[in-house]
Amino acid sequence: MKSAHNNLSVKHWEKRPEANWEKFEFNQPYQKGLERLQEQVLSKTNFDPATLWQWGTMQAMAIIEILKTLESRFGREGQQAVFESLRRVGYDVGRQITAGTTIPEEMGTAEWISFYATVVNRVAYASLETPAIENKQKANFHIDWCPHQDHYRAFDCRVQRYFVQGMIEAAMDFAKSQGREDVWDVAFRATIPSGSETCYFEIFRGDPEESGKWSDYTCLIEEKALEIAKKSKA
Repeated sequence: MKSAHNNLSVKHWEKRPEANWEKFEFNQPYQKGLERLQEQVLSKTNFDPATLWQWGTMQAMAIIEILKTLESRFGREGQQAVFESLRRVGYDVGRQITAGTTIPEEMGTAEWISFYATVVNRVAYASLETPAIENKQKANFHIDWCPHQDHYRAFDCRVQRYFVQGMIEAAMDFAKSQGREDVWDVAFRATIPSGSETCYFEIFRGDPEESGKWSDYTCLIEEKALEIAKKSKA
């Protein structure tokens, strides 16, 4: 793993080295259930939180099976039904993270986007990451450990693209409401299920006149998935 998480008294999502991280505002998604877990379950019972990983893995594998089944039975229509459902959930998570917050005037958009991605990665995706802000146009991050990495096949990661599409849209809508009109895009360069040490992603300023690279690549994967489903059905 690239990242070192040695201070066990600090939660993995609480700290980043940049000074402006302390000014970054965000909310914990699904706050009501989180507070119940922390205040009534973890503090008062012998509940093992590691079982949440097993429960979450079951949910994740179920979504993959739902997607493959609908692709096989209904083709593109079934595929798009899953896409729209997961995109809406992703958008709602992004909305929860940003609701009622502001972007400080002195915080660059690339910096804010990187911080937003950290909350998505470390909280919503329960992962460990190593982020970096390269310049005003670009940031990146390595996912050093992902809860899905031991059970996902490489092609299964496409499911997460649907969540992320909604999260990107939520971030752009919020940034626009704060006077940040720039379009930002995401591309992945490597994934753990494909054999890489980490999952590596780049975040960069996009072209408002072109479709996003994230959504373009999603379309390519969808076409491949439909081909696979058709052959499997035959």
